[in-house]
Amino acid sequence: MGSRAIGISPDGRNVYVASSGSNAIAIFDRNKTTGALTQPSGKRGCIASGGGGGCARAVGLDGANSIAISADGRSVYATSRDSSAVTAFARNRKTGALHQLPGGCLSGLPLPGCTSGEALVAPDVVVVSSDGRNVYAGAFFGNAVVTFSRDPATGALTQPAGAAGCIAESNAACTPGIALGSVEGLAIDRSGSTVYTGSALSNAVAILTRDPSTGVLTQATDGSGCITNALLTGCTTGVQLGGANAVELSTDGKQVYVTSLLSNSVTSFNRSSAGGLTQKRGTTGCLVLLRAPGCSFGRSLSAPEGLAASPDGRNVYVAAFNTGALDVLTRNRVTGRVLQRPGRPGCLAARRRPGCAPARAVRGISSIAISPDGRFVYATSFASNAVDVFRRRG
Repeated sequence: MGSRAIGISPDGRNVYVASSGSNAIAIFDRNKTTGALTQPSGKRGCIASGGGGGCARAVGLDGANSIAISADGRSVYATSRDSSAVTAFARNRKTGALHQLPGGCLSGLPLPGCTSGEALVAPDVVVVSSDGRNVYAGAFFGNAVVTFSRDPATGALTQPAGAAGCIAESNAACTPGIALGSVEGLAIDRSGSTVYTGSALSNAVAILTRDPSTGVLTQATDGSGCITNALLTGCTTGVQLGGANAVELSTDGKQVYVTSLLSNSVTSFNRSSAGGLTQKRGTTGCLVLLRAPGCSFGRSLSAPEGLAASPDGRNVYVAAFNTGALDVLTRNRVTGRVLQRPGRPGCLAARRRPGCAPARAVRGISSIAISPDGRFVYATSFASNAVDVFRRRG
């Protein structure tokens, strides 16, 4: 119920769904040949706050809304907006089952069974560094990115003391940051040197530098630390970033793509070897619903949320929440430019939306994941209470 976010295990054997309406993580076995999903019965098929619905028992999953899986496949992490919590689970790599780690709940609220966390107010997104040493959460109402140290052996999380534990706007306990209003999207590059945010209230992308030895995040204030829709001291100005949401890096690490809910857009940025961003020029820098001066034209792109780039670098997929559409963008692997595929192959949508191929159970589509082999695309649809499975075609 209220399926909000999706993740696939690195081995491709399981799919995990953060279900905000059920206060749960639903667990699916995945057929790697057909892409089909089946949910195991009983406690192996789900874990929920209080063990509701016959699921395994957890604390801190009220309003579960984001999910991330460690590269070693041993740990699963979730954010839960109503619990203001980040929760940590050990994953059985043979069965896919989850059990909550001891102390596996950190919350900004005084919740029984949870450890107190600084700046953890309505977290909305979680990511794991590629080296497995840190987990980061974007706090929507905390206007912050919260840092956790991860024990590679157990997957357990601890928040570093003092300012090392978070970077935030207007929070004296954290490292000061700018353009971090309502963080909804997070991405971290493969080298682990840079973390990017989609900041909805700031209408911005923030660029944070990560110290790999400590996991601590810092931000430049010379204009290179953020790109915003409007003039803001310490940031560079960009376009079509109203309500910036999801952030995704291309597989080659040369581009960053951002969905923006209010601008109805996908924006494109070139990424330097040092992690800095510059928005692509002209129509290559933005793809917008209907028409916008200086941008490419997008269809069925109302309130885009989820975003995923294919492993082969050929496509970017976008979940348009209001439209109920999965938009298919082609990507130039040399320049990184994205354009929507023409005709019906360019979108799959419900209710016979003009110009799109038909799809089922995609109302409120919000999150996308692609199988490790690149053959299948999975999405959650909040208003349909569904997981959608698509076969990827050339």
